[in-house]
Amino acid sequence: MSSVKLNDVLSALEKFAPKSLSETWDNTGLLLEPYTPRDIKKILLTNDLTEDVALEADNHGCEMIISYHPPIFAPLKSVKQSAWKERIVSLLLEKRISLYSPHTSWDCVKGGVNDWLVSAFPVLESNPITPREDPNTGVGRLLRLEKGISITDAVTRVKKITGLQYVRLALGKNKVMDENSVQTVALCAGSGASVLKNVTADLYLTGEMLHHDVLDAAQNGISVILTNHSDSERGFLKEFSTYLQNQLHNNVEVLVSARDKDPLTTV
Repeated sequence: MSSVKLNDVLSALEKFAPKSLSETWDNTGLLLEPYTPRDIKKILLTNDLTEDVALEADNHGCEMIISYHPPIFAPLKSVKQSAWKERIVSLLLEKRISLYSPHTSWDCVKGGVNDWLVSAFPVLESNPITPREDPNTGVGRLLRLEKGISITDAVTRVKKITGLQYVRLALGKNKVMDENSVQTVALCAGSGASVLKNVTADLYLTGEMLHHDVLDAAQNGISVILTNHSDSERGFLKEFSTYLQNQLHNNVEVLVSARDKDPLTTV
């Protein structure tokens, strides 16, 4: 395995999902760059950057971490050992590990996180719920299916693509589990309530929604599947690892974190 320059990785990331696709409130792009640069031989992909994941990257000898969620969001007033996010920053700079976060740029881009979720369904047509200037990009996805499927089938498909044993389901009013009543699906990876609100569909799919948003949808006859926030996103990393390694001509090894997991589990 040879190596590439940091700028080569940044160019490949920007080619896949330009930073301009990010929401204005987001904090995306290169977040940490060590004073003394290193060529990149190993990259670790993670959905959330915890201390365990940062240590995992160091143990694997990674020179770079790509964290889907930006671990640096609110401004840091210090970098000390008393707070976990500051400890991560301190560790990465000491170990000369670069950090990049794509977040909402990966949500909006064609072929990104939301389109990975779309692939769970037999789709006739898929469009962003809130399109950008390029209508192929934007927030969320509204699907028209090739054929009607049941809620039971939809749940099975979501479990398969996410690798989850359990999801949470709110059955829409007057809907039946095994009837092929799902013709349209509105989905948004992560926390999708604000994106899905008032969208007409038979099924909403997202990571998390507030109780009253779920209640409102269900009472309006819309079924809701919730996976937990990051479980609606994490599975995309496996696909992206292959893409990035190919884009970098196999000159780097792209790993997916084994320590990264949603903080919530069903017990």
